[in-house]
Amino acid sequence: MSFPEIKSTHSLVAKHVTAEKWEKLGSHKTATSGFTLGQAIACAVQFDDQHCGIYAGDWDSYKDFADVFDPIIQEYHGISADAKHTSDMDFSKITGNVNPAAPVKSTRIRVGRSIDGYGLSPGITKQQRIDVEALFKSASKKLDGELAGTYYPLTGMEESVRQLLVDDHFLFMSGDKNLQASGMERDWPEGRGIFHNVDKTFLVWVNEEDQFRIISMQKGGDVLGVFKRLVSGINAVAASVKAESGKDFMLDEKYGYVHSCPTNLGTGMRASVHIDLPGWTKHGVDKLKA
Repeated sequence: MSFPEIKSTHSLVAKHVTAEKWEKLGSHKTATSGFTLGQAIACAVQFDDQHCGIYAGDWDSYKDFADVFDPIIQEYHGISADAKHTSDMDFSKITGNVNPAAPVKSTRIRVGRSIDGYGLSPGITKQQRIDVEALFKSASKKLDGELAGTYYPLTGMEESVRQLLVDDHFLFMSGDKNLQASGMERDWPEGRGIFHNVDKTFLVWVNEEDQFRIISMQKGGDVLGVFKRLVSGINAVAASVKAESGKDFMLDEKYGYVHSCPTNLGTGMRASVHIDLPGWTKHGVDKLKA
C-alpha cells in the first residue's frame, strides 16, 4: 500500500504520519471494527484545511496506531509522554456561578461517552451501531425523575416530530464533510436518534460523532445547576447501560474517556453560554470577528 498524499500539509497528521510509520502500520486492521490507519487519516488526505486530521475507529486504534496517535495527542493537548488524565466531576466543589446580572440567555454543557466493546463512529460496524442504539433505547427507559423522557429514532421519524426537534435546535443533521470523509455518516440515518427529557433540559444524541453525546442545558446562566444535572445524567446513563449490558464506558488509564476525535479525549466536556451583546447585532458578525 503506497504512502498517501496528505493534502493538509500543515496538519498534525502530515507531521506525524511518516513513510516509516506507514510502512509499519498501513496494512494493519483493528480487531473491534477492522479499522485502518488510512481510514483514520482520511480527512487530512482529502482536505487541505485540517489542523489535527485524524479520527479513531475504535479503542484499539489508539493502541494499535499509538506510534501516530500518541505524539499527535501529546502535541495537541500539550501533555508529556508520561501524563495521565484525571477527571473530577464533583459538583460540590463548584462555589461560584455566572453573575445573575450578566446577559446570559442559555447555558449548555456536554460530554461524549462510548460503550466498551463497540466501535467508535468512524469505524463502528452497521450491526454494532444498531446494537448500541437498541441498548440505549432499552436503558433510557430506566431513567427517572427529571431525567425521564422519550427516545426518538431518526429512522422512520414522523415529519411532525422531526420539525419539532428542528425548531428546538435538538436535531443533528447529515452533511458535515469531515463526518462523511471519516466514515461517521455511513448507513445514515440507521441506528441514530435523540433522547430528551420532558423539560427539554437533558438530551442524549445517539451515534453521531460519538456513540453518546450527553447534554445538559437550560435558559439563563445557572452553570452549577446545568452541571449538576449533567453529572446526574452521566451517572444514570452509565448505570442503566451497565445494568442492561454489563458494559462500562470506555475509560483509558492514560487518556481518560475515549472519543472518536483525539481532541476530545479526557473528560470530553465542553461548556458554552449564549449571551446578548447589546448594540452589536446591527453591526453583524464581521464586526465581532474583528
